[in-house]
Amino acid sequence: MSWDFEHLGAIEAAPPKPGTDAESAAIEAGAQDLEAGDEGATRFYTAGSDLDAVAKALTAAGWSVSSQALVWRAKNKVSLDDAKRAEVESFLEEMDSDDDVQNIYTAL
Repeated sequence: MSWDFEHLGAIEAAPPKPGTDAESAAIEAGAQDLEAGDEGATRFYTAGSDLDAVAKALTAAGWSVSSQALVWRAKNKVSLDDAKRAEVESFLEEMDSDDDVQNIYTAL
C-alpha cells in the first residue's frame, strides 16, 4: 500500500484575512505543496520532520492553524464514474463506522 502514498505532514490553516496569498505563505513557511481546504482554509503539505516548524511559521505569519497531522497522500489520484464512486463511498462509510477503524486513506 505505501508504495502509492506519500507520508507527509498536513496543516489546515485559515488566512489572516480574505485574499491572502497562500502560495507565498507556503514558500515563506517552508511547505512543499498546498491545496484548497474546507471553508476558505488551505491545506499545506510538508515533510513529516518539518510539520511543527511549518505550523509555527504559518502561525507567526498570522494564519490560524486548525489542525496538523501526519497523513498518507495518494501519489496517483483515481477518478471513477458516478455509479462506481457511490459504491466505493458507501463501502468507505461502512468502514468508517467500524469502531476499530481509525483512519482511511484513498486515492480518490
